[in-house]
Amino acid sequence: MNLFFDIETIPAQEAQHAILKEIHAKKLADGKKTTEKFEEYLRATSFDGAFGQIICIGYAVDDKSVEVLQGDEKQILKDFWKIAKGVSLFIGFNNMDFDLRFIYQRSTVQNVIPTKNLSFARYRSDPIFDIMWEWRKWAREPSVNLDTLAKALGIPSSKDGGMEGKDVWQAYKNGRIKDICDYCKRDVDVTRAIYLRMTFGTQSKLPF
Repeated sequence: MNLFFDIETIPAQEAQHAILKEIHAKKLADGKKTTEKFEEYLRATSFDGAFGQIICIGYAVDDKSVEVLQGDEKQILKDFWKIAKGVSLFIGFNNMDFDLRFIYQRSTVQNVIPTKNLSFARYRSDPIFDIMWEWRKWAREPSVNLDTLAKALGIPSSKDGGMEGKDVWQAYKNGRIKDICDYCKRDVDVTRAIYLRMTFGTQSKLPF
């Protein structure tokens, strides 16, 4: 069973701001470690599984329709791991360095036991197929993003819907949860289309 997936994350919530201010102040006191303002440091926690938070996970099993897990983060993680229990291949874009790593880290924070103990060994495509690294064939350069790769392959970009990853936090603050989930679903559709192109599979059941 193949699982195509993507996550959307936001920075640390207010309850954690006090401890983050302590950490940030220490970095400033140490001198060269950071010169960024606290607001910039806080925003960057959306990429840090220790403090950031998952607001939704878009996923599709094999050629089935894309679904979205949303709401309480702990429940999102529980539901994700239930689905993952029967999965043999986890497919995503930069999922090795971000999505799956973040999910494991948040599972630890939320005390949710994963149903899979996946190997993050490099230079392999099983049980994690990372489209970004597979496209680059594990070369450090040049880099590529999902939007660019989709356009190169003639696949409609998920960014054409008026939202990008950088817009998620502001959209969340504006209460646009449905827009975020729809964007996440588009990312999963594009991820699946690229994977099938890269593996020379059929796209007959996809909406492109």
